[in-house]
Amino acid sequence: MHPLAPPRRLGVVLAALFGLLLSLLFASPPSARAAAAATDYQAESATISQGAVAGNHTGFTGTGFVDYTNITGSYVEFTADAAAAGQTTLTFRYANGTTTDRPMDISVNGTVVASNVSFAPTANWDTWATKSVTVSLTAGAGKVRATATTANGGPNLDELTLGSTPVGTPGLAVAPYEYFGWGNPQSPTSVMSATGVKWFTLAFILSDGSCNPAWDGSRPLTGGDDQSKINSIRSAGGDVIVSFGGWSGAKLGEKCSSASSLAGAYQKVINAYRLKVIDIDIENTEWGNATVRQRVIDALKIVKADNSGLKTIITFGTTTSGPDSTGVDMINRGANSGLANDIWCIMPFDFGGGTTNMGTLTTQAMEGLKGRVKSAYGYSDTTAYAHIGLSSMNGKTDDSGELVRISDFRTMLAYAQQHHIARLTYWAVNRDRACGSGSDGDACSGVTQQPYDYLRVFAQYTG
Repeated sequence: MHPLAPPRRLGVVLAALFGLLLSLLFASPPSARAAAAATDYQAESATISQGAVAGNHTGFTGTGFVDYTNITGSYVEFTADAAAAGQTTLTFRYANGTTTDRPMDISVNGTVVASNVSFAPTANWDTWATKSVTVSLTAGAGKVRATATTANGGPNLDELTLGSTPVGTPGLAVAPYEYFGWGNPQSPTSVMSATGVKWFTLAFILSDGSCNPAWDGSRPLTGGDDQSKINSIRSAGGDVIVSFGGWSGAKLGEKCSSASSLAGAYQKVINAYRLKVIDIDIENTEWGNATVRQRVIDALKIVKADNSGLKTIITFGTTTSGPDSTGVDMINRGANSGLANDIWCIMPFDFGGGTTNMGTLTTQAMEGLKGRVKSAYGYSDTTAYAHIGLSSMNGKTDDSGELVRISDFRTMLAYAQQHHIARLTYWAVNRDRACGSGSDGDACSGVTQQPYDYLRVFAQYTG
């Protein structure tokens, strides 16, 4: 479904002649996780009061997690280092296999900065979720403590991520797609300067004919123009997410015969760019094969277990009421297999929506997605919203007569701001400009606009 025939469908075929790209998001070494600078701290390495390190549930990062004693006042205290003073997001990864909330007070250097923060039930003890709190920190080392406030104790706590992404800056949630293989792609650093975005989703990694990843199935992972553009994005203070798949071309999910070999192919790309976020854009033949869908789920479980803090996005098509039967099957397979997928992302276009109501139809599709994810994982509404996203298309879509207007993007932005969804992006930066003489649908939107009018709407979203 993503995107126009040239961009993702025919575009990936054409891409055999051209290019593309990818890389990181929550920066730095394997333990780092943020754009500006985010670092993971494992709970099992923290100071523990009335709790114990355990490993009897799956899906944790590091070497274990902390099982709080069922008592008020039990806590885990991290020694965390803030690179600079200012607003910082503390993100706790946890599991709560009960049916009861396990709230905690969050304190910094002995002062409670957030009281009775909800750590709502997850589907089971093997299903992990995240809870974020924004606080003000001083530069340097400090103590971050999460203290149970009821006799039930705290949830199982896996890790703390300390992120220093400036408040008001679009990050992972926006990360627009850019494809370097067609459509006279813009310089990513010029896009950054014009819009304020810091991250890009770069597409697509495909099979080179075997269970081996390559850009568009033909170009090596490192070196050349792709590597140069990645380096330029990072030098300008940004990062990238890699996207695997798309509509056309040979898919790794099909060429790799097992979950372990597919995970190995994903790992090659993760290692090549020190990635902390990957996007699986699962479409066409890869999407239509139940065996392959399960293989993708199982492979993602492996790479998440092997890469502390790795975030995964699964992107797929939708109907106007939410995921179709295949989408529902994919979500259920993820939940039933214990995959703690970070973002389930739909592509709400190419369903004949018309020219005046794509914003409304998109929010309807998102509500359908939220309901499916909530049901499969046992999430609360708030947690379900935090695990869903949308990837729209700007301007004219593949379906004749279907049009996504800038006003539709504003409707989507309002929905995201209301519900704090995890992803608000679109296909593609390449198309975010008016068409000129000789331009076609892979290089422009097909509507009257100024450059980046669509992205400037989504760039207002900060999570």
